[in-house]
Amino acid sequence: MAVTDEAIEKIKGMIVSGALRPGDRLPKESELAAELGLSRNSLREAVRALSLIRILDVRQGDGTYVTSLDPQLLLEALSFVVDFHRDDTVLEFLAVRRILEPAATAMAALRISEQQLDALEAQLDKLGADPSVEELVAGDLEFHRGIVHSAGNSVLCSLLDGLSGPTTRARIWRGLTQEDAVAGTLREHRAILAALRDRDAEAARSWATVHIASVEQWLRSTL
Repeated sequence: MAVTDEAIEKIKGMIVSGALRPGDRLPKESELAAELGLSRNSLREAVRALSLIRILDVRQGDGTYVTSLDPQLLLEALSFVVDFHRDDTVLEFLAVRRILEPAATAMAALRISEQQLDALEAQLDKLGADPSVEELVAGDLEFHRGIVHSAGNSVLCSLLDGLSGPTTRARIWRGLTQEDAVAGTLREHRAILAALRDRDAEAARSWATVHIASVEQWLRSTL
């Protein structure tokens, strides 16, 4: 095992075991290196790597701390990786969304508040009947983010937020090239909202599946 990898594993072990907890300050570099049997250089590299993936927070002049380890914070690293996707992997991202987002929408049907439902309806009303493709896609992201957030699972919310980026351009292409794509998307949004208002989890799941599958099917036909 590379020295830096060993250092990362040892710090990880301290966090997993509870020796270091969220918000804790790490011991001084010299003390921690001696405790773990590491060189200060390898420890420094490990800290740098763990700070990049939001495990540690290096505060200049103050010290190094364990972050909150909140799932949303940790999954920001996923968004970074996802940004490097290739166009030929967009279908794979859509396939993952088709698995996760309908499940989140079904969960939301049982948990969403009337206030949240009203906010979703206000978003759709504000978008109007004839938005531009760019407005529609931005509204689509906001609409689904609101639904997934109301499902009450921060991990699922962060995962789907990270996965939505690569499919944005595909949805814009579809809106520009497929007849009735904009109107169809608006209809599907209204159907999802109606299912949520009815607290019908299976209908909400089905409409969310149709919504994502329609983009996926169009993209398959164009590749």
